[in-house]
Amino acid sequence: MRALAELGADRPFAIQAATIPDVIAGHHLLGRARTGSGKTIAFGAALVERLMLLKAEGAFPNEKPKEKAKRGERSARPDKHSARAPKALILAPTRELALQIDRTVQPIARSVGLFTGQFVGGQPFEPQLHALKRGVDIAIGTPGRIEDLAKRGHLSLGQIAVTVIDEADHMAELGFIEPVQRILRQTRKGGQRLLFSATLDRGVDGLVREFMPQPAIHEISDGSESGNSDLPGDWKPQTNVSHRVYIVLREHKDAALVELVRNAGSAAAGAPGSGTRGKRRGRAVVFCRTRAYAEMVTEMLGQAGLNAIALHGDLSQARRERNLEKFTQGKAEVLVATDVAARGIHVDDIDLVLQADPPDDPKAYVHRAGRTGRVGRAGSVITVIPRTRQKRTRELFEALGFEPEVFEDYLPEITSKR
Repeated sequence: MRALAELGADRPFAIQAATIPDVIAGHHLLGRARTGSGKTIAFGAALVERLMLLKAEGAFPNEKPKEKAKRGERSARPDKHSARAPKALILAPTRELALQIDRTVQPIARSVGLFTGQFVGGQPFEPQLHALKRGVDIAIGTPGRIEDLAKRGHLSLGQIAVTVIDEADHMAELGFIEPVQRILRQTRKGGQRLLFSATLDRGVDGLVREFMPQPAIHEISDGSESGNSDLPGDWKPQTNVSHRVYIVLREHKDAALVELVRNAGSAAAGAPGSGTRGKRRGRAVVFCRTRAYAEMVTEMLGQAGLNAIALHGDLSQARRERNLEKFTQGKAEVLVATDVAARGIHVDDIDLVLQADPPDDPKAYVHRAGRTGRVGRAGSVITVIPRTRQKRTRELFEALGFEPEVFEDYLPEITSKR
């Protein structure tokens, strides 16, 4: 409870209250709730508690308690090959998401003497092998690296009693469903499976049919349970987040992006141009379609005096982690990212999501928009489009099932003063 309180979870959010009892009871579970609703703590806290119950029931007989040496005798050295094999596995589609999951789950696990380990691609094998030799109770990683370690004989999956699959629909989009299936087939027969996501669609049907007979299903929308339906068709915007679309001429786009980012703080409170401009500088995530444009926007914002950093696939893993850490800690006020970051950023105080390039589909909009308005805070989503994109953008909102508050031309102030 102390560990949860330190994470800001002194009271359960709706998804936590709905799912934790079923997880602790040992049921398979499908959990769907919007991004920022507390899913990570929902499965992290419940998973730790479930492992403690299984351990007390003797579900892991291969783990012998450490014997105390008799008086006057030396205690025997532990067998080099007797390290604890993982009892639980959390799979995430991206490295960034896996690392952020570990940051949340690790303090909960450590509070009761359990250890987590990060196993993601793009990082050296040696530290991960060292962690496995030392002993890991909860393995957190991406499907590719988990399967690779298992194939090489370094990671034993046979004792895994609980598996969590986070953002399974994104797994399907990235082509990871087959590796996930192969991994699940190596885990303990009859093991418990938990699938959490902001969207649950037909891409994950195969996983549910094969591995999750009669799962408990919880769909949380706006803090209450909803009926069975698929996102994005039934997705509803949060009441604490404003959604706006601005039509900007190509020659004005750079100035518009700078102005909108500068006023990120006031954007969360009211529409730009409503008399709130310039009151407070907030934190923003700017989404770009390509890596090259993300770098260009980062440089442009930097030249305008904004502390902006980039996050995209051309950066090394170490650089991506450093940049994400800077933004998480507030050392940078703007993160310019490609969609690689749409599901990997879990920062609660982002004021503005600015889409410098509009998303191509409703799902992308949902996950980008989910970066702001987390845990009940106010936020704003602004999409900048050219005139030629108006029809497609209106169709996107029609698919999402709601109308943006504003859909109009935008002229940056620096241009209007000329």
